[in-house]
Amino acid sequence: MPDTKPKMKTVNPEDAPKPLSETSQKRIAALAHRQAKAGGVLMKVVSYAGSRVEGSMQKLPNAARNQIEAGARRALEHSYHAAARSREAGPLARISGDRAHKLAATLSGALGGLGGLPTALAELPVATTVIFRAVQDVAEHYGEDPSTAETRAECLRVFGSGGPGEADDGIDTAFLGARLSLTGPALSRLLNTVAPRFASVLGQKLATQTIPVIGAAAGAGTNYAFVDYYVEMAHVHFGLRQIARDNDMDLIADHFHKTLEDRQLPLNRG
Repeated sequence: MPDTKPKMKTVNPEDAPKPLSETSQKRIAALAHRQAKAGGVLMKVVSYAGSRVEGSMQKLPNAARNQIEAGARRALEHSYHAAARSREAGPLARISGDRAHKLAATLSGALGGLGGLPTALAELPVATTVIFRAVQDVAEHYGEDPSTAETRAECLRVFGSGGPGEADDGIDTAFLGARLSLTGPALSRLLNTVAPRFASVLGQKLATQTIPVIGAAAGAGTNYAFVDYYVEMAHVHFGLRQIARDNDMDLIADHFHKTLEDRQLPLNRG
């Protein structure tokens, strides 16, 4: 007679993920709070001014808005390829550290704002490359090789973290342990995902630079704020990736989201 008793499911405890240590939990919680504070006072002023000043993205002609969106994608693609080379040669090669990148971005923004929107758009690839390099420095701080294609792709993901005022701004933890197959189509898909979010933040930056001369001061301030914001988001992104090398990615993401939810902080689950 066949055995009809229900079978007990065999569970191999060796397959269960190791619980997060108290140290790891504290590090993850600290990164969640760092994300919450990433949009400092200056970045919030940029967002506020950019959303209200005449000539903001919503009030710009369709052609100008299309220019911004296309410019964001080109700037990110240019930075992906140029930032690694600029660490070895060229005028940006000697720039290192958050303070130096903020200074370079401030100068670039001031020059870009002198002529209003046309010069602001022309300055966009330079500003984006400076920010990208600052993000690469953070990646190196957490033990990653900033010159590799994989790390540069992770730097691109930082640009998809939105900005202050976004409903779901923040690091997308869905990709913590993912390895991107860096074929041409894969890079193109990543750029297509990141560029629209970056463009929406750039609209606020460019809106403050539409008035010539006055736009120079606005460009300097917004670029400084942008470096500060994306560097902070890079610390969160690469800090979580560092913890993920020795811990289960799902446990890390769950604890990160729980900290954000408990404190009613913005999150991005992907």
